[in-house]
Amino acid sequence: MLKQRIITAAWLAPLVLAGLFGLQGGAFALFTAVVVLLGAWEWTNLAGVTQPSQRLGCVVGMAMLMALLWFSGAAYAVWPLWLAAAGWLLNLYWVTQYPAAGQQWQSTTRRLSMGAWVLLPCWVGFNVLRDSGAVWLLFVLLLVWSADIGAYFAGRRWGKRKLAPRVSPGKSWEGVLGGLAATSLLALLFALWQPLGVAGGIALLLVTAVVTLISVLGDLLESMLKRYRDIKDSSQLLPGHGGVLDRIDSLTAAIPIFALFYLLVLQAQVSAL
Repeated sequence: MLKQRIITAAWLAPLVLAGLFGLQGGAFALFTAVVVLLGAWEWTNLAGVTQPSQRLGCVVGMAMLMALLWFSGAAYAVWPLWLAAAGWLLNLYWVTQYPAAGQQWQSTTRRLSMGAWVLLPCWVGFNVLRDSGAVWLLFVLLLVWSADIGAYFAGRRWGKRKLAPRVSPGKSWEGVLGGLAATSLLALLFALWQPLGVAGGIALLLVTAVVTLISVLGDLLESMLKRYRDIKDSSQLLPGHGGVLDRIDSLTAAIPIFALFYLLVLQAQVSAL
């Protein structure tokens, strides 16, 4: 298993980095659309759609919605990001109330709708951040990775109080605090690098804290859906690593919410430099 994970990472990491930072405009939008559509294929299984033809039809429908957003100019708009903010508030309620509120989302139609407000704004967020010059896309990627690493080591060392035992028994509040510490340090380094000044640095720290917590929610949401479907991985598309959603679950939450904060708060600070 370890050997397979290393082989997959060896070819996947350069491909992803080249796509995210070597492409821009329409080519970047197409690259990220492919990634998100692979996630959409996996989401159909999480939603309870098992027939390949029906799953393909759902993915085609998602691709058509992406094309509509692109040709209407909404692939860089703020309103899909507001949709994400509203959707993740609802997701937060469902995760914290699991399994008591399960009847509110467990129908296949509702789980498919959930996938639409998770995945489409994520794609828009990718476009918005890449259009900013890629610095902030790099930041949010590092934010998610730092949160994961900080949570892992803090959770192993101090983890006692369970975060969401019915959804993901391995996560602890101490792990969340470790993730927040790691991402706060990252935010300070970025604020000095840009530089953003005092007001911009404070804004970035606050945004970072919120997005870090949202990224944890992204992980918990997929865990909840997999637990309900009684599956370990979203798919086996990435040998040794599970599925695409298993790798980007935190990003599906962090990317659109950070992009929204960027447009509403950080962009003005950057422009004022």
